[in-house]
Amino acid sequence: MVTVFETSVIDAPVDEVWQVVRGFNNLAKWHPAIDRSEIEDGLDPMTIGCIRNFYLADGENVRETLLAFSEADLSFSYDMLTTGLGLLDYFSTMELSPITDGNRTYIQWTAEFNTAEGEEEAKTELVAKGVFQGGFAALKQHFSK
Repeated sequence: MVTVFETSVIDAPVDEVWQVVRGFNNLAKWHPAIDRSEIEDGLDPMTIGCIRNFYLADGENVRETLLAFSEADLSFSYDMLTTGLGLLDYFSTMELSPITDGNRTYIQWTAEFNTAEGEEEAKTELVAKGVFQGGFAALKQHFSK
């Protein structure tokens, strides 16, 4: 099992960052790797069990299920149902916390998954840098405007 743990600090109040990332179907609105996204079966994107069906900029299709959501904890968890990325048994959580010094946001994004033997390092790099840090960079840019 591979574990990825990435964090960052966003120079914006936690409630503002939460409003951007909290919607399970909002990923395409703020993450540069996502081309388009929809929630299957017309469900509300905050419904536990809803499925996010999205396409990466390169055309790769990914489907994920919202497993947990907490307004109080500013967190959500999801798993990956289908992908051609070689990430198996994928489970991920994003959590936000306020940083009172400067009214900023601490953001942490974690994932656990299996992958083919010998692919661990490449898949860790893909998730840590391409997905998580790429998303953090986009959020920083969004809030710098």
